[in-house]
Amino acid sequence: MPVSGSAKKTCSYQDVLNHLSLTRSNDLFTMTRPVKDYTTPTKVYLEVLLYAILDVREIDQTFISYVWMFMTWKNEYISWNETEFCGIQSVAIPTGILWKPDITIDEMTEKDKAPSSPHLVIYYNGLVQEQNNQVLTSTCRMHIYKFPFDVQSCELSFKSVVHATEEIELHHVLSSTGATEWTRNLMQSQYEWLFINMTVINKTVQIFNYDQDYIVYTINMRRRSILYTVNFLLPILFFFCLDLASFLISDVGGEKLGFKITVLLAVTVMQLILNEILPSSSNSVPLIAVYCIGMFTLMMLSLLETILVMYLIQKDSEPEKQDTEKKQGKKWDSFCISDRSTDGTSSEAMKASDSQQRESQSVERLSGDIKELTQALTQLINSKTEADKPGYWSRMTVTINRVFCVFYVTAVSVFLVFMFIQWQY
Repeated sequence: MPVSGSAKKTCSYQDVLNHLSLTRSNDLFTMTRPVKDYTTPTKVYLEVLLYAILDVREIDQTFISYVWMFMTWKNEYISWNETEFCGIQSVAIPTGILWKPDITIDEMTEKDKAPSSPHLVIYYNGLVQEQNNQVLTSTCRMHIYKFPFDVQSCELSFKSVVHATEEIELHHVLSSTGATEWTRNLMQSQYEWLFINMTVINKTVQIFNYDQDYIVYTINMRRRSILYTVNFLLPILFFFCLDLASFLISDVGGEKLGFKITVLLAVTVMQLILNEILPSSSNSVPLIAVYCIGMFTLMMLSLLETILVMYLIQKDSEPEKQDTEKKQGKKWDSFCISDRSTDGTSSEAMKASDSQQRESQSVERLSGDIKELTQALTQLINSKTEADKPGYWSRMTVTINRVFCVFYVTAVSVFLVFMFIQWQY
């Protein structure tokens, strides 16, 4: 019977693990750095890619990001000849079996909420790779001077917890440009913040009596300001336009004063909302706060000017009203007396109808009384016309309103141009 060709060799991942003696009961692989010479540092290659910017909280100055972290190092006790194991080049094993670098993030304030990767990948040449997707909550010093047109830079500093530079060296493979391009390709959605770029640098920092390697990733991002502009900046500008339109309302009565107070209270509510957004630990006053305070101050000056004008009008009208009331009382008293005397004379003339001479005297007396009544009515009309003429202070309020309106429009125009230049540069 002919003998067929040799059977194809079959291999399994377990054969590789048995060859390496990798079992959970073998603690030799997890206790110390995997080097044969302790003076040889373990080179750890770290790459971080930003997948999403989840949130930036200004009030407590924290940055929440979702990152992909790739970490690679060499284990000198793990290697095999791939040709002896059917070309197997890599094997995935549980993370607890092998030693891992103790890499931490200086700025992290909360424990990672995303589940860590349960496996490591080992390669035939001794390289070990770990990939983790992490939700990082880290501190980030906010520069909110140009809020909401601000650009923020948040750092993620990676280092070893206990190992010095002589034991663990940190390196990165991708440059700043490469990390930026990879991040842009990964990011699926961007919410309030627009990713600009990412920079990565290596540095050595002396901590106590030994040096440690750092890899610092700086994430630069710009805020989407359209919602703040529509919901905050424009309403305050509209309130100013309403306050400016109030110059067309008459100063007589309290309608103008009540309208200005209502507009001023609306701006105050907007300031309270702003106070809940901005952090209280900021060293400089944000431009948006200057914008609100400036608008509030100008509207308050407008309110004070209205109060002054109404006071002057009231001061000018009170004496004239008193004089007019006195004059009217005297005229009407004289009119009533003349009317009574006329009625008496008429009755006497009717009783003495037999005497022609008395009738002519009564007619003459009646015509004289009518003339006096006409003169009294004419004087009353003239006095009322004089009372309707504006007094000195009323004429002054017209000039005050004109001058203040010109000043008001000029001051607000200069202020808005100044704010626009500051926000742009």
